[in-house]
Amino acid sequence: MSDLETQIKAKIRSIPDYPKKGVLFRDITPVLKDFKMFGACVEELADRFADSDIDYVAGIEARGFIIGAAVANRLKVGFIPLRKKGKLPYKRISVDYDLEYGRETLEMHEDALERDKRVLIIDDLLATGGTARAADELVEKAGATVAGFGFLVELEDLKGREALNGARIVSLVKC
Repeated sequence: MSDLETQIKAKIRSIPDYPKKGVLFRDITPVLKDFKMFGACVEELADRFADSDIDYVAGIEARGFIIGAAVANRLKVGFIPLRKKGKLPYKRISVDYDLEYGRETLEMHEDALERDKRVLIIDDLLATGGTARAADELVEKAGATVAGFGFLVELEDLKGREALNGARIVSLVKC
């Protein structure tokens, strides 16, 4: 286990029965609050994909916005927000998907990506893989290619990696 992984694990709060009974929520707020640790996480994710010829970073609402925008800035590429249904003002494309505790829709402006561009998808956590898979489908619908996925935390027991069909995945912490 790397020093950064140990430090991140020490900061993550586990909150039982949130957002519903039976779910153990992993709160990364203490990681984001710590300027040095947040910076180290952003730097590590950006460094791991520096050789991947990334054109854009797409961040999944809401914590993926925070991390993804910072990674995009570090990689000197544009940022694309992937939003929950009804949050985008312009023409959009969407994908419906299942969560471990319900059903959701992910959307993106229809002109957010150009064909054949390479996109890094960032979110705070990989659980069952449903949200990340929906993000992958949105990117593909736009004609772009997913270059990989970056997460602060991966919940290995939920096997989300399997939903991403062998894609390049970087998780800074595995629980």
